[in-house]
Amino acid sequence: MENNDYYLNISRYSDLEEKKERIVYRLLEMFPGFLSWTILLLALGISYFFPFLAAGLIIAFVFYWFLRTIYFLFYLMNGFQIMKKNEKRDWLKALESLPQEGYSISLPHWSEIYHLVIIPTYKEPERILKNTLSSIANNNYPAEKMIVVLAFEERGGQESQRIAASMAEEFQGKFFKFLITFHPANLPGEIAGKSSNEAWGTRMAKERVIDLLRIPYQNIILTSLDSDTIIYPQYFTCLTHSYLTAKSPTRTSFQPVPLYINNIWEATPISRVFAFSSTFWHTINQERSEKLITFSSHSMSFQALVDINFKQTNVVSEDSRVFWQCFLKFDGDYRVVPLYYPVSMDANVAPSFIQTAINVYKQTRRWAYGAENIPYFLFGFRKNKKIPLSKKIIFGFEVIEGQLTWATAPILIYFLGWLPVFFGQAEFGDAVFLHNLPIILSRVLTLSMLSLIVLIYLSILLLPPRPPRYGRSKFLILIIQWFLVPLTMIFFSALPALEAQTRLMLGKYMGFWPTPKFRKND
Repeated sequence: MENNDYYLNISRYSDLEEKKERIVYRLLEMFPGFLSWTILLLALGISYFFPFLAAGLIIAFVFYWFLRTIYFLFYLMNGFQIMKKNEKRDWLKALESLPQEGYSISLPHWSEIYHLVIIPTYKEPERILKNTLSSIANNNYPAEKMIVVLAFEERGGQESQRIAASMAEEFQGKFFKFLITFHPANLPGEIAGKSSNEAWGTRMAKERVIDLLRIPYQNIILTSLDSDTIIYPQYFTCLTHSYLTAKSPTRTSFQPVPLYINNIWEATPISRVFAFSSTFWHTINQERSEKLITFSSHSMSFQALVDINFKQTNVVSEDSRVFWQCFLKFDGDYRVVPLYYPVSMDANVAPSFIQTAINVYKQTRRWAYGAENIPYFLFGFRKNKKIPLSKKIIFGFEVIEGQLTWATAPILIYFLGWLPVFFGQAEFGDAVFLHNLPIILSRVLTLSMLSLIVLIYLSILLLPPRPPRYGRSKFLILIIQWFLVPLTMIFFSALPALEAQTRLMLGKYMGFWPTPKFRKND
């Protein structure tokens, strides 16, 4: 029998058998990088040959960016307010009142819902794993409905074995089931990383617990957590409520707000700006649910995961790839519901300033390698004719435009924007328009920087309690650091994104790079 869903499990062009399809997919892999480089080279060329035209285009783009900033600022403030409101709501009480509100017809009472939590780990310090597991154990959802899998890598060696034994001794008996798995090294067709480890741990849970106890798949909500994730006290009750009240729970993923604040006081200014910027961006995305895609820690129906035969094991951006697999598998009938409820993770911290900067760059590059999903879903859109064209356009434009602006907008605004003046002086001398360009750009960018007042205010509200070893003067640094935004946007956002797209364009495929976890008080 012909397998019409084969395209769901491809990761790169070489996975395809037909030569024509390999060519198409390879061209699609080249598309994001080609588009970004074309934009940058066009900006350079137009600035040299047509400086007046370039100046006009740059002014238009900067004004667009200013309006876009204001537009997103309103989203950020509203998303933040809803998140704070949801943190205070009594979600257990909300669950208990559901019989009066009404369930999805096909789902059971909330007390029959199990949570399967998968925590893939590789060389994470023992204390970080302990903090993550403790936060799950301290959640207010009934422990007898929690199945927790701590998924180690076999290649972690004896230290992983030691930590596994320590975690088993401390947390065995605190959940309905607590499994420790070891993902075998060098399995064929796999990339060593979070995706393959997570898929292995999930399959072990299915074989050793779920199928043995015959727990209905639709009664299980799977949550994928990064190893440093701290679960807030009501996360699983909030998630269960969202699952049971969703329009189509088994065709839905659920996305919390990732707050990168666990070790924020220890972070360098560059790392803090990057961490808060990431937090704010994902808070904004909660407000755009029609375009929302899973990222990092997220939750979904176990039934959906089984339907797509688990996550792919040979991709880097597994957190968003699972969304696209479901979206294509279910003919576009798949969505992400924002929880407006936080989980917290570590900011990028290393033993030295230089190493922290390098790690921030590498982490952004790995996130930006999500560009590998563009050829995947464009090829899938071509194969699946049942997905409505409107959904293909909305999601396709959102992701492509996001990758394009990620890699090019900061460079255009802060660097290439000044080239028309440089190139135009020789030919047009004292042209008023060209000489006024820096003034116009500076004033618009100054107005845009006023949004930093809101960002500074929200970042202070998100701060965990200040450790005693840090004085009050630390708050002054937390304010001054935001003036590093132009620097971080170019060197720790645009350039790593451009590198990731270029690697994909040239076929220099990336493997999974696990961000090293480091806390100075460990």
